Amino acid sequence: MNFSFRIPRKRVNRSFWGSFSLFVLLTAFGAFMVVPLIYAVNNAFKPLDEIFMFPPTLFVRNPTMNNFIDLFGLLGNSWVPFSRYIFNTFFITGMGIIGHVLLASAAAYPLAKHKFPGKSFMFSIVVLSLMFTPAVTAIPNYMIMSWLGLIDTYWAVIIPAFAYSLGLYLMKQFMEQIPDVLLEAAKIDGASEYRIFWTIVMPNVKPAWLTLIILLFQILWGSDGNGFIYSEQLKSLHFAANQVVAGGIARAGAAAAVALILMSVPITLFVFSQSRIIETMATSGMKD
Repeated sequence: MNFSFRIPRKRVNRSFWGSFSLFVLLTAFGAFMVVPLIYAVNNAFKPLDEIFMFPPTLFVRNPTMNNFIDLFGLLGNSWVPFSRYIFNTFFITGMGIIGHVLLASAAAYPLAKHKFPGKSFMFSIVVLSLMFTPAVTAIPNYMIMSWLGLIDTYWAVIIPAFAYSLGLYLMKQFMEQIPDVLLEAAKIDGASEYRIFWTIVMPNVKPAWLTLIILLFQILWGSDGNGFIYSEQLKSLHFAANQVVAGGIARAGAAAAVALILMSVPITLFVFSQSRIIETMATSGMKD
């Protein structure tokens, strides 16, 4: 049996001039928001005299690759190989994403589709936790990782990522859109809870967990493990980039190249997955 379904979409009636005005407004906002991205791309190819030009120019006049040459030369002279930083970053990011998606999905399923004492209270705690910024939870996270003996290991950064409360919230809200009759039909056919979860629920909330991948990728990709990881050979690519930026004015060109490299990966991932993110955000607050 095919248990997949599609969430119905509501058609919005809007006049031609209303749609045109909305299009112009969104275009203006989009153009305004893309200016920093254009500036960062052009800045990476500017020679030093253009980087420090005042007033600054948006577009590069004499493009050069010297910034990238200087950057890879600096990273190549480090006693820790550049490939090690790349491996550390992708290992921390990958393990954090996999663990969080599995944990958030498994925790959201009973909150969305089962009744048990304290369900509303537990979800209220999840919603309340959305108010706290990473700076607020940094000290408790450090204390817990210290008690577990995980300081100066990959897991000191990976395990706190498992408890990303926004992911649990999104998964729970999205799972509520799955009709109960669909799950009941599977139970009548003899499917266990685990089979229902893996073969019905997870495929139907694919936009939600793809969104979690994007959101958590951006967080972990930009994490340098500061305060949790001290060994140089365990540091991430973001830490190595910060070391380049800290070199002062002489490394301004290499710093611009670093900024472009670090932002290009999450932006590329977002561009190819933006439709899933929009779909998730549009349905996460809907109720049956």
